[in-house]
Amino acid sequence: MLDLLAAGPGQPGFLDLLQGALRPTIALIIGLPLLGFLLNGALSLWRPAAKGAVSVIGAGVLLTTFLVALQLFLQLSAVWHVKPDEVIRVTLWSWIPVGDLRVDFALQLDQLAMVMLLVVTGVGSLIHLFSVGYMKADEGYARYFAYLNLFVMFMLVLVLGASFPMMFIGWEGVGLCSYLLIGFWFSEPANADAGKKAFIVNRIGDFGFLLAMFLIWQATGSLSFAEVFDRAPQVLAAGGAMATAITLFLFLGCAGKSAQIPLYVWLPDAMAGPTPVSALIHAATMVTAGVYLVARTNVLFALAPTSQMVVAGVGALTALFAATIGLRQYDIKKVLAYSTVSQLGYMFLGVGTGAITAGVFHLVTHAFFKALLFLGAGSVIHSMHHAYHATHSHDDAQDMRNMGGLAKYMPVTAVLMGIATLAIAGIPPFAGFFSKDEILAFAFGRGAQQPAFYLFWGMGALAALLTAFYMARLMAMTFFGPNRTGEAERQHLHEAPWIMTGPLLVLGLLSLAGGWLNLPEFFPAIGAPHGVLHHWLEPVLEAGNRVAESVGLAPALSHGATEAFLVGGAILTAVLGLTLGWVVTRRAVAVPAHDAAPETGFWKVLYHKYYVDELYDWCIVRPLVAFSRVVLWKKVDQGVIDGGGVNGAAGLSRALGWIGSRLQSGQVNVYVVLFLVGAIYVLGMVAWR
Repeated sequence: MLDLLAAGPGQPGFLDLLQGALRPTIALIIGLPLLGFLLNGALSLWRPAAKGAVSVIGAGVLLTTFLVALQLFLQLSAVWHVKPDEVIRVTLWSWIPVGDLRVDFALQLDQLAMVMLLVVTGVGSLIHLFSVGYMKADEGYARYFAYLNLFVMFMLVLVLGASFPMMFIGWEGVGLCSYLLIGFWFSEPANADAGKKAFIVNRIGDFGFLLAMFLIWQATGSLSFAEVFDRAPQVLAAGGAMATAITLFLFLGCAGKSAQIPLYVWLPDAMAGPTPVSALIHAATMVTAGVYLVARTNVLFALAPTSQMVVAGVGALTALFAATIGLRQYDIKKVLAYSTVSQLGYMFLGVGTGAITAGVFHLVTHAFFKALLFLGAGSVIHSMHHAYHATHSHDDAQDMRNMGGLAKYMPVTAVLMGIATLAIAGIPPFAGFFSKDEILAFAFGRGAQQPAFYLFWGMGALAALLTAFYMARLMAMTFFGPNRTGEAERQHLHEAPWIMTGPLLVLGLLSLAGGWLNLPEFFPAIGAPHGVLHHWLEPVLEAGNRVAESVGLAPALSHGATEAFLVGGAILTAVLGLTLGWVVTRRAVAVPAHDAAPETGFWKVLYHKYYVDELYDWCIVRPLVAFSRVVLWKKVDQGVIDGGGVNGAAGLSRALGWIGSRLQSGQVNVYVVLFLVGAIYVLGMVAWR
């Protein structure tokens, strides 16, 4: 490979040689997690107690995959530095060759895919290592790691797929794995129901993705990314009905996978799975798929300004709506779950504004600090379970009202979760400040072209204030103030083992310095140049930016006084939110959950999440169940299928059998008479002719 790079990028035939040389490596990136799934799946059936082997395989294949991806990044950086428009496409075999439709099982590697590849394998590796300590006592240890490896494998197929059908394989695969992992402890009905809920809600979004693919084929005659994005500006009118329909259906798929209004309801219930699963879903894999899809199809969205406004508007509304719910949750994982829904809204606000780099930047930094928050919460829950194992329920161990003062017993976790809190709140120089500020700045800049974006900016700014508030509340209730676990339980509180704390330290460093990936011009360079990620993604976004410029809606940042106002306002908002959250929470009288008074007024509405689940149950679930029972079961199944079909066919068979039985009397003389009558009839017919 190094010899090939030295031969000279840009030379005739170089790309073909490069793709041939990288074919085994790219296939290995998919194959290693698949191998881990097969081996651990076999162990779960025949040697479930071999936890040492399971740990080496489960975490080892992901670490190896990350190292392979990192080596690939270092090698290809030289190619893309010289010729940035080169896209590595590796065809493994012909998949669907039908008439004009030809879909290869092909993988594509470009700058955007490389970013996702490093995030998925890097953060995923840390979550796998954490899982070794968190899940070591679970009876389904081998099955857990088999599912986890399969989850990452399908996410890599989604990221590396070179066509819409290839992406859809990964898209459906992560949906399947989310069902398996959310309902991992399926003996509890609530956990099984949460897995089914995630699976069913995502099928709604997947229907939109399928319809979009049909329309894309109809419009462009291809489903390959390269061909579709090349032909789209010629065959689709900017702002036309077809471009708008395609992108809105794509966004429906995104709303399902990335938990946007109205399909966000599955993600908070996904907390039923093990905490590392929550970290993997929320930080590195499934929920980022929708944001990645919009970024990947940026050319199509640039052709549909109406769809961009819908994406940005839904993102801003989701960010604000979910942030309000997070204000009054007590389950530590539920707070973080609604935080994820809200932060995903920010990402869609970014990509909907046309600032694809800003949206992807927030996806990356969010992966760092949200993985840290969830794994930190996992350490807290791990310790609380040790303290509560005999006297309390699973839910009690996750209720922040039963915590308090844990910083004394878990100082490392407290410091690291504090770093993640500052990052998500948007305090400089932590990672979340740079990415969130860039999204809001682009939204404000788009307002000069489309005033509705000023409203979206305001909603995003208010959501930032609420985010800082509920994160300060989480820290205050969990780590500070009087301890509320109980005297006996307090003796069992402890810091997590190194296999769990080590990944937290790495994520803490990334949450601190991750913003250096794309430092803005106004910020002093701290050992890193400005706009690294922007320049890295520029070749992938160039075609979409050209389309946006042609319709007069290219994303733009304001500089000077406006930029200073936006940056100062963002910092002030974060500081104000953290201060209010801290002061209000510390002043409140904290009592354990079983002594807490019921919620009243608007707090009750927030605690019950605006009763959206109940509304869906009343408006959709119950009518569907009633329709299924009364019409489909009683009328169609029993009346038509059983009555007219199965039972009717049986009745007809019985009737024909009865008629036949009348002719079979068993008397020879009757048979002779019938034979003679038949013979005479046949002779008569012949004579007549």
